[in-house]
Amino acid sequence: MELHLHSAAQLRQLLAKGEICCEELTAHYLGRIARFGGKGALNAIACLDPNAMEQARAMDRAGDDGTKPLWGLPVLVKDNIDVEGLPTTAGSFALAGNIAKKDAPIVANLRKNGAIILGKTNMTEFANYTTKGMPNGFSSLGGQVVHAYDSACDPLGSSSGSGVAMSAGLCALAVGTDTSFSVIACATANGVTGLKPPAGTLSAEGIVPIAHTLDSAGPMTRTFEDALMLLSAMQDAPLPHIVPAEVSALRIAVNTSRQEDVSGEQTECCRQLFDRLKAAGAQFGEVFEPPVPAMRDIMRCEFREDLEEYLEKADCSVRTLSQIVRMYRENPEQMPYGISLLEEALACSTGDEAYASAMRARAEMQQEVQKLLSPYDAVVMTGPTNIMHFLGLPSVALKMCKREQDSAPRGLILYGADEARLYCAALAIEKLCESVPPPAL
Repeated sequence: MELHLHSAAQLRQLLAKGEICCEELTAHYLGRIARFGGKGALNAIACLDPNAMEQARAMDRAGDDGTKPLWGLPVLVKDNIDVEGLPTTAGSFALAGNIAKKDAPIVANLRKNGAIILGKTNMTEFANYTTKGMPNGFSSLGGQVVHAYDSACDPLGSSSGSGVAMSAGLCALAVGTDTSFSVIACATANGVTGLKPPAGTLSAEGIVPIAHTLDSAGPMTRTFEDALMLLSAMQDAPLPHIVPAEVSALRIAVNTSRQEDVSGEQTECCRQLFDRLKAAGAQFGEVFEPPVPAMRDIMRCEFREDLEEYLEKADCSVRTLSQIVRMYRENPEQMPYGISLLEEALACSTGDEAYASAMRARAEMQQEVQKLLSPYDAVVMTGPTNIMHFLGLPSVALKMCKREQDSAPRGLILYGADEARLYCAALAIEKLCESVPPPAL
């Protein structure tokens, strides 16, 4: 049985019916990781939990009481999130000795809801806040993550290991983190589904940060139903029940910002999906929301303070960004692309006027954009913008299609002002997207 081709929701049903057991499912994914996940292959896996099989056997012995939504489902976690007993390195050789003393709250919630933690995924170093021009998926400690559909393709995002692991069927569910498209864009590039919840929805404790205003952990999954299931289990309290909206009742806006920057192939895939939605009765409008440059000031000014707050609580030999920068300068061969962003952040703080100005702009725009988007269930990002991340709005990546001429699948990014309406819309829109085949490994 090709278990890795099943959605997490389907696997959960198979476990509930006793058609498979936790040990069988965990062994299946560990076998695939051994074949495809490591160095010399996709290099998606940073480390494995040596107790994963024992976790699975213990769950089989205890039995499924039906109260844990993720019971028996193996999960991989990005390597900037604390998992007790495993290294949390954010891909950096400077944090190689940082062994987590306890689970991050989101990981503790996953275990409470029945998940089996398989291990950690490789990522772009410091969540792509190391230097400008570094390849996505590269880190000094982990090396280069490889796209599962085509090794020549960009795995995108800093959650590249989680995206590739999910794409390649190395786990039932994966967790990434997102400051600016690290889950969302990565999901679209790798033929999986991604979800970044509203700012502050999930605990950020035990996660190596970029900027507390913008950061969030998020699900990377096979379907949007799976994403909602994983998000609910990561929270302190479950999500309310979400059902697909009626397509005929949907109001969808298209963000027309910088559409000239989008390829003709992507535009055509979107057009065909929009035609199907319109034929089913969905109503369309337009908004214009360009990128917000001030978002960079928030990252630059929060990074050092937020990182040092994490390091203060960590079991790690470094405590400051200055110490980390010194290690890179003393070992330049470890990071061939430089450390320009780390060096830039050394001199910045939340006391800077640039930061105050960016936060004022954010507060002013939040009310304005909420009003602009309130008539719509979802907004489709058809050209570059970062407005959803700047304002902390929920965003979703869906698998949209894969054409014969494409090396990698194409995805659709949605965002909205109302979390529940966006999720209901995403479930409905997903049903009208084309199926995307798994990579041929």
